[in-house]
This record gives sequence, structure tokens and C-alpha cells, in this order.
Amino acid sequence: MFTLDELEHALQQVHAVFPGTPQYAWPLLAGRTGAEIWVKHENHTPTGAFKVRGGLIHLERLAREGRAPRGVISATRGNHGQSLAYAGQRFGVPVTIVVPAGNSVEKNAAMSALGARLIEHGADFDAARAHAKALSETEGLLFAPSFHPDLVVGVATYSLELFRAAPPLDVLYVPIGLGSGICGAILTRDLLGLGTEIVGVQSAHAPAYALSFAAGHPVVAESADTRADGLAVRVPDAAAFEIIHKGASRIATVSDDEVAEAARIYWTDTHNLAEGAGAAALAALLQDKEGLRGRRAGVVLSGGNIDLSLFQDWVMGPAAPAV
Repeated sequence: MFTLDELEHALQQVHAVFPGTPQYAWPLLAGRTGAEIWVKHENHTPTGAFKVRGGLIHLERLAREGRAPRGVISATRGNHGQSLAYAGQRFGVPVTIVVPAGNSVEKNAAMSALGARLIEHGADFDAARAHAKALSETEGLLFAPSFHPDLVVGVATYSLELFRAAPPLDVLYVPIGLGSGICGAILTRDLLGLGTEIVGVQSAHAPAYALSFAAGHPVVAESADTRADGLAVRVPDAAAFEIIHKGASRIATVSDDEVAEAARIYWTDTHNLAEGAGAAALAALLQDKEGLRGRRAGVVLSGGNIDLSLFQDWVMGPAAPAV
């Protein structure tokens, strides 16, 4: 999908806007698991999530080529939309975002603050995406998908930073929404000739890629009812699935309770706030901790954009166990 030279160029473009995010080996996580755990802190980007890297690459090209004279439109649960809005402001491209009903109040506010026109439609991400595609035709806007080669090479820059800064990793756990993050990690690992095992992570309540991985072909999930909204996808992308099926060792699934526990652990052990999708990779690693003792593992904290009310109710509610 891209060469190492293209990935290096994308990294230069991203670093012209913001510095690379840190990766730390946290001692409390090591004590909890018996493994050396490196966290890639994509919650430290300007939008609080990894997606902004892809948005910058995609909209820079569209603006340079004059591909979206009337602007772009897309659908999101939040982080993809923030990435487009952030990049749209930078490159002068109007951005319209369709979100499903009941979407994150704070992510909606962030997208609006970045200049996006916000439209609410549908019960879930896939319904919002269908509406966005229809509006692209009627309003003459360019549809910006959540999975695209520009987005993959853009978000792959976090993997390049991680693989170069951390010691060799035995395994890397990567959350899967529509798939750009894990595809970028797989392709970067292969370009660098590394032997790191890559494990995809999905919500057990939105397991489209896990079902597809087991079946060997794309499978649509019946629902995507998870509080980890960045993982709430029912329909897998065929191109993403092909890369994941070839390059990931497996796909783990985690429950909302396990994700909430991982978010609490991030807070207590690193004092970092993780949204549901951001905590999912750690939740999967914790499932595997007995087999990871003495090894070196990486986890992607892909975002920290969780509504305060959801954090209080779900992660830090009165029923939350001590960690």
C-alpha cells in the first residue's frame, strides 16, 4: 500500500505539524503483568487520538490537487471527524461530519470547535456513514472514508515512531475500529523486517473483524452495542480485512467491563486518561498476561477522548472494583 520512502515522507509531514508522541515503559504495568509493557501515547496528539495523522495526510493531498472544491463529508463516532476538522482548518477545506444519534457530546463539541458542520443521523456509525455518502452526492461534497490509503500511511507514522524508539517488541496489541491503525502497524512492521507479532483487539459487543478473521472473509456483525464507541463498527472494510487477515496473528475480543478495568489501570498506573477504544489493547494484554511474563509487549493507547459523564458512570462508577 506504501513504501518506506512514502512512510518517511508522511512522518515528515506529520512532524511539521506536531512532534511525535511518546512511548514509555511504565513500571507499575510491568509489576502488574510480569512483562515489560511499552505504551504508545496517541492520546497526546493535538486531537487526543491517532486519527489526526491520517487526516493531515489526506486533506493536504486533496487541497494540493484541488480535489474537494466544495469540501469533504464523512461519518464518525468522533476521532476521525476531529482529524478531518483539524486538517480542514489547516488546509482550508470545509468539513461536514455525520454522527449517529447519541454520539459523544464532548467529541461533537470538539468537532464543531474545529470548524466542522455537524449533522446527526442514524442509530449507529454504519447508518451515519450511509447518510454521509448520500449527502456527498446531493451536496457535491467529496466523501472522505474512514479507511483510505492516505489515512493508513498517515496513522502508520505512529508505528514507525514506536518501532524505532522502543526496544524490539515480542508482541503489539492494536485496537480495531475500521482498521487503519492496525493495518498501518502491520505494513510498517513488514517494511522494517521485524518479527513482532501483532494482535488486533475488538469489542466483544462489536466483533465484525473477529468474526471475519475466523471465517476467512468479511462478515457483518449483527450489532455494535459497546460503550467503547471507537470500536463500534458492524461492517468491516474489505481492503482492511485483507491486510489484517494476512498480517495479524489473531484478533482478541474484550468486554466493556474489561475495557473499563483497563481504563482504570491506565489512570492508576500511568495517570493517563483513556477512552474505551484507547484502553482496549491493554484489556486484551491483561487477558494474556500469564503468557507474557518475561517478554516485551506494546500497547497502543489510541485515544483519550471520553466524555466526563461516561468516565464517571462507566469507568469510575460506584460499582468499580479497586485496582
